[in-house]
Amino acid sequence: MAHKEIEMGTLRRRNNKWHVQIRRKHYPSQTSTFNNKLAALRWIRNTEVKLEQNDVGLLRKDYPRLKSLIERYINTVSVKKRGYTAEKYHLKSLIRNKIARLPINLVTSQRLAEYRDERADKVEPSTLLRELNIIQHLFNIAIKEWGFAINNPCKMIAKPNGIKKRERRLSNEEYNFLVKGNYPQQTLRNIIELAIETAMRRGEILNIKPEHIKGQTLLIPITKNGDERTIPLTKRALYILENTQLPFPMSANAVRLAWDKLKKKGNITNLHFHDLRHEAISRFFEKGL
Repeated sequence: MAHKEIEMGTLRRRNNKWHVQIRRKHYPSQTSTFNNKLAALRWIRNTEVKLEQNDVGLLRKDYPRLKSLIERYINTVSVKKRGYTAEKYHLKSLIRNKIARLPINLVTSQRLAEYRDERADKVEPSTLLRELNIIQHLFNIAIKEWGFAINNPCKMIAKPNGIKKRERRLSNEEYNFLVKGNYPQQTLRNIIELAIETAMRRGEILNIKPEHIKGQTLLIPITKNGDERTIPLTKRALYILENTQLPFPMSANAVRLAWDKLKKKGNITNLHFHDLRHEAISRFFEKGL
């Protein structure tokens, strides 16, 4: 392990990573980790310049609130991602949490662990893990690209593991209500039935265009995993696609709100839209497909 003192900064190499720590009286300790020495040295120089210039906006008392960083991240980073809509939804949820009101230097690993435990009672482990990964990347960007000399609290907390796979199936009553029930949202009904007929994800369904239909199959050009895939269509699925407006005239958020409202109307509990994918796969298996 290499060790070298650099003015106020300490630079250590461990497990092919460069770990940096800067200490100065009246300032919080600044630490960060980099993949290469050059980036680490650049961060030390930038941080020391800010300290010498008494850059209180970044290093002392006037840190921006986490909410401000989240909004900046949404507008400059998330917006460039293919999963922008879903990521924005998660970040907007974070903004509504009390932790978003804290200055970023006070978003410690302890406070983030409290947020994690609080969210664990409300969302699935997979959702929580995704949220924490987004927060970790947000702090990485803030440190390495936006010049904030802070620690990344995500690196010091345990993340959810042992994610339990959901096995939620529809009862006959639930299926009849969702697919055949008497409610006015025909577009939502088509989306729900298509999910059960094809095992497609909500985002994939909402992005279907007429040119994606190839005979008895549907070609999805970009999936969640970044690849294209071909989906065989049942007669019912093909009928729905040939007799509805494509793309579906509903946003992901509109579907989410209508779905929650419909479940409440039908007194359906503990059912996620993604469970329809499991329902579809189970039906395929039962039919020997």
